[in-house]
Amino acid sequence: MGMGHVSFAIAEDRPTPKEVYNWRITSCAIVASFSAFAIGYDSAFISTTLALPSFQREFNFASYSASGLTNLQANIVSIYQAGAFFGALAAYPLNYYVGRKKTLYAATIPFIIGASLNCAAHGPALGLMLGGRVLTGFGVGVCSSVAPMYLAELSPPAIRGRLVGTWEIGWQVGGIIGYWINYGVNENLASNHKQWLIAFAIQLVPVGMLFLGGIFIPESPRWLLTKNKREQATKSLCWLRNLEPTHTYILEEISDIDAEVERCPPSIIQPFRSFAKRSIQWRFALGSLLFVLQNCSGINAINYYGPIILKSIGITGTSTALLATGIFGVAKTLCVVVYALVIVDRVPRRTLLMWGAACCSVCMWIIGAYVKIADPSAHVMDSPTGGAIAAIFFFFLWVVPYELSWSSTPWLINAEMFPLDVRGLGQASAAASNWFWNFIVTRFTPRMVLSMKYGFFFFFASLLIVAIVFVYFLVPETSTIPLEAVDRLFSIHPVRKAHAIVLADVRREHAELRHQLEGDGEKVEQTGGAQHDEIAAQQDAV
Repeated sequence: MGMGHVSFAIAEDRPTPKEVYNWRITSCAIVASFSAFAIGYDSAFISTTLALPSFQREFNFASYSASGLTNLQANIVSIYQAGAFFGALAAYPLNYYVGRKKTLYAATIPFIIGASLNCAAHGPALGLMLGGRVLTGFGVGVCSSVAPMYLAELSPPAIRGRLVGTWEIGWQVGGIIGYWINYGVNENLASNHKQWLIAFAIQLVPVGMLFLGGIFIPESPRWLLTKNKREQATKSLCWLRNLEPTHTYILEEISDIDAEVERCPPSIIQPFRSFAKRSIQWRFALGSLLFVLQNCSGINAINYYGPIILKSIGITGTSTALLATGIFGVAKTLCVVVYALVIVDRVPRRTLLMWGAACCSVCMWIIGAYVKIADPSAHVMDSPTGGAIAAIFFFFLWVVPYELSWSSTPWLINAEMFPLDVRGLGQASAAASNWFWNFIVTRFTPRMVLSMKYGFFFFFASLLIVAIVFVYFLVPETSTIPLEAVDRLFSIHPVRKAHAIVLADVRREHAELRHQLEGDGEKVEQTGGAQHDEIAAQQDAV
């Protein structure tokens, strides 16, 4: 699993009936992706809303000094991440006590209240706007903690990446609408209160879709087994796999989960006890560090302040900046679709992360070099120069390797790498880490752009090089490994060899278990046949 190893075949941990790969599991992923749609929309629309003259006028941006306006914009954007941080942490007790599905439902409540407060806001006072941003952030924080874990627990190992990747598609589709909605209202509506209000009102659409779709999806069978709800768990798993309860594949999966529950009986405080183990401590640190590196790739700086950054390259004018940012969103979405449907379960996670970081770093170095040489912020032109066009090309090119690697893979690895008794807290910790570093980056990006100029791009380019080294030496490969066996990856060194060893062990163990189950089935059938013959003979004698 080194940097150069690529295989385009989907590997299975054991022979899998074709019925397992069905529309039911895909429909669950689509419903869960509505939560990501809300996250993506909220993450994207706010940056372009801040660029709308109607919004700037209503909240009296002109009355602020340059530094005061920078702080105000940073507060409007970053307070959302602060809410998401606490929402991610609050998700742990919720998903432990009420389940994964009901926690997704619960997340819609603060989101709806927050979006309603946003719609009720009137300038120049910002109280309702800021309060609404905190609550919507809290709601998406809960969703980001629960949804990837829910999908990972529902999914067969071979397509786990695709299922969690579908959630990422929802994120990007929400983002693309968020980018384009303000371009549309800026071009077609009068510059007034209604213009920016539309963008805030659309936040309510994906949450409503999540609420309605959630009626039809099942609870996680793994969570149900931790609560000793065996009948419901079996029914849920059989529905998801489209198999009968007596099928060997179902019996194997339930046997694996039972062994995991018996090994580490879940409780609300069990994760804190397990934290004494070095391998668990490392996984909490690894989950956080993956999101540090993801956010330090520059993505959230670009997501939230795309128009500001494009201006630093040489793009001027509100419509032009909004159009360029919208095209950026289209490129991101197309790349994530390719990632989720084609690449993620065919290329190792480690390979994606290392190659993605290398390519993104090159693009950032080139953009930074242009800003250093041309200094476009000090030499504003009516039309881009050849150098500016080249820089813009690499700005858009950067999104391709990023979306094919660092956009989704940290979420996927975090959803996969924790044992059942720690998974809820582990995922909450990882999601909270994402929003914390998201907050840090978005809070200080405007100042970084203004003060660092070309150094802004060199900073992120350097951290991407660090990411390559980090992944190669410290991140194990998690694809294809059943959730109940992922724990073993962290006891093998060097980490680049762990996947092959564990996968071989899992395949051998499943083969032995399958042989045992099939043997037991033959014995039952033979015994039943003998009993039938004996009864028939007795009836004939009578």
